[in-house]
Amino acid sequence: MYSIPFGKTELKFDLPLGMKALTAASRPVTPVIDLTEAIDRTLSDPLESPPLRELARPSDRICIVFTDMTRASPDHLLVPALLRELEAARVPDDRITLLCGVGLHRPASAAEKLAKLSPAVVNRYRVVDHRARDPETIVDLGATQSGIPLTVNRLAFEADLLIATGIVEPHQFAGYSGGRKTVAIGAAGESTIAHTHGPEMMDHQGTRLGAIERNPFHEAVTESARRAGLQFILNVVLDDQKRPAAVLAGHPEAVFNKLVAKAREIYEVPIPEQVDVAVAGVGFPKDVNIYQACRAASYLIFAPVPVVRDGGIIIVPAPTPEGAGEGIGEKRFFEKLSNASDMGSLLQEMRTSGYPPGAQRAFIMAKVLEKVSVIIVGSRTPDLVRRVHMIPAPDMVEAFRTAARSIGRNDLTVLAVPRALLTLPIVS
Repeated sequence: MYSIPFGKTELKFDLPLGMKALTAASRPVTPVIDLTEAIDRTLSDPLESPPLRELARPSDRICIVFTDMTRASPDHLLVPALLRELEAARVPDDRITLLCGVGLHRPASAAEKLAKLSPAVVNRYRVVDHRARDPETIVDLGATQSGIPLTVNRLAFEADLLIATGIVEPHQFAGYSGGRKTVAIGAAGESTIAHTHGPEMMDHQGTRLGAIERNPFHEAVTESARRAGLQFILNVVLDDQKRPAAVLAGHPEAVFNKLVAKAREIYEVPIPEQVDVAVAGVGFPKDVNIYQACRAASYLIFAPVPVVRDGGIIIVPAPTPEGAGEGIGEKRFFEKLSNASDMGSLLQEMRTSGYPPGAQRAFIMAKVLEKVSVIIVGSRTPDLVRRVHMIPAPDMVEAFRTAARSIGRNDLTVLAVPRALLTLPIVS
């Protein structure tokens, strides 16, 4: 019996007779028992930085950029700890802005802000959603040597002290997320998001899961955060149960590099061969819409070596109660894929004409769907799944039947990846 995250619960299933099973799971680690105490400890002795209470002055304008609900970062603990440090530095509440780094995702709801930050924080401090498409809220930071325009939220740029939270985990474009990305993408203007997620960047061999060196996306993120003035971060690494495995504060580069080393120890695991079928678990909050849930499929294809053979199947259990997604990026993803006649034509059109931010997920999924089929199990919006050229299935039994029928045999090798966004299988 296998178990895969499904929303806030689990989906259990057995493999059909004749199918060979493999499993890829992140390495077990001893979780941080008392995260609040660990946060306070790292804030008192940060990496390559004075403590925050020494960096901040009472007259400073402070901006803390925190992650939105698509990230499992425990901001309900991280942000209050940062605020305690600022209170110790005698920074008045009205000098502090909490900026939700939504990028081009939809704004956070009132309930999500309460869950992310706690009622005590929301009721006491100014909490603002980033608006990537509002030119009045965006500052031009110039361009990189390669011509990528860099922009950032005005509140972040004009702050005397810019701070960010984040979660370090495998990321399809940045190699690993966290570090500077919360500011550089989460609080970026639309032009930056468009270029960093454009076809040239997405086709670049260095823009892959786990890749940091010679990764143009990572280089752009680093430069943007530097120009924006990011001085201090508080980031975590979670294990595959979403329990804290490490937490560090301090200088953005020092913290990120140390946490990436820790993340590699947990997430990168060997598998003996490519497989016919992969079952990729997602879980809440990533499986609330198709846009986010299908990351599980692209992560397995854009691993250093694709985990699934060409012509194979990736099964993603996901309830997708929000359909394709409600943000502008999610809507652009749906529009591009649903209007495509075939993936080859869509890729050619997008490479020739470009595409707006958010549609990069359509570009990535077109590359995935050229190689494999993707089955979404248990979606509450099966018609929308069909419209984006994926296959809805009511349960795992039907998903395996579809896989065997599509590949043309029953003796399939199946890899179960219970937490596909927190596991990076490396084909030996």
